[in-house]
Amino acid sequence: MHGFFETDILSDMQKPFYVKVLLVVTLLLGINAFAQEKDHSSTDEKGSLKTEIKEFIGHHLLDSHDFNLFTIDEENNEHVGFPLPVILWDNGLKLFSSSKFHHGESVAEVDGNYYALYHGKILKTDAEGTINYDEAHHATNAKPLDFSITKNVVFIFLVAALMLFLFARMAKSYKTTAMPKGIGRLLEPIILYIRDDIAIPNIGKKHYKKYMSYLLTVFFFIWIINLLGLTPLGVNVTNNIAVTFALAILTYLITTFTANRNYWKHIFWMPDVPVFMKIVLAPIELLGTLIKPFSLMIRLYANITAGHVVLMSILGMMFIFKNWIGSPLSFGLAFALSLLELLVAALQAYIFTMLSALYFGSAVEEHHDH
Repeated sequence: MHGFFETDILSDMQKPFYVKVLLVVTLLLGINAFAQEKDHSSTDEKGSLKTEIKEFIGHHLLDSHDFNLFTIDEENNEHVGFPLPVILWDNGLKLFSSSKFHHGESVAEVDGNYYALYHGKILKTDAEGTINYDEAHHATNAKPLDFSITKNVVFIFLVAALMLFLFARMAKSYKTTAMPKGIGRLLEPIILYIRDDIAIPNIGKKHYKKYMSYLLTVFFFIWIINLLGLTPLGVNVTNNIAVTFALAILTYLITTFTANRNYWKHIFWMPDVPVFMKIVLAPIELLGTLIKPFSLMIRLYANITAGHVVLMSILGMMFIFKNWIGSPLSFGLAFALSLLELLVAALQAYIFTMLSALYFGSAVEEHHDH
């Protein structure tokens, strides 16, 4: 037996050198091919995951015609939530539930007309839900006037009701005692700060009272709605350009219709400058009154949207890395950014309120105030 093994080993050692080299090369090529295949599959998986995360972020920023709490099975379109009313004007009033869309998977038939959800917008289609495109791949289907109660609208109503309840309770408590009670202990210092450090310094003691209701409303509305945007409910009100536009227009209209004679004189006939300069400066000053609400709108919209995009992108990095270094690091960054977003939520409300008070102050400024 011992001699047999020795003979076998000697026969292996006596194999030609090129056979041994061929065996080694074959082994190395096999390992390299396996590694490349694994790398390609990993790269493809990461590419599809990045696309999925990008689509999720885009969907998160959009408004919705239903309230989706979470998804059980995406392939079978199983979601937990509730529908919202859809209100359209298309040759007459069309009122139906968003459940007819089945989360965008079905075409809704109402009074012989067919409607489909396309990127959060309701388009008029045929029974098959055909979407027509132009050369730039933009949908060309007719769009009915949409007055639907969307998710953002629901939260606007909820925040309005919450503010009405809180301030009504606070006002009622002052009828019995001068000391605030309950939630009033939190709200009173904020209200006094807005009055003493925002309204009075920028508007003046003579005129500030008539603007206080608006300044308080806009501050608490933006602050509360921004805080709700940091919850898993998917609230994205102030990163909707239509909402920030409406808030900016309110500030512009209040400034315009409460302005005194001195304000308009500074715009159309600037004092203490040559006549030629008065004519040159008039259109510039008038344009400046339109730029102010535009800057208010873009500032609030851009800052809130950027915060949501960055936060969601960092959270998505945990699913891309899938290792013990990248995932905890992404989670730590997301947690730190979430804490920073709490500050940004209040900061944006403060900036919008401060600038509004500044515009109101310029509108009621009197000549001897210079």
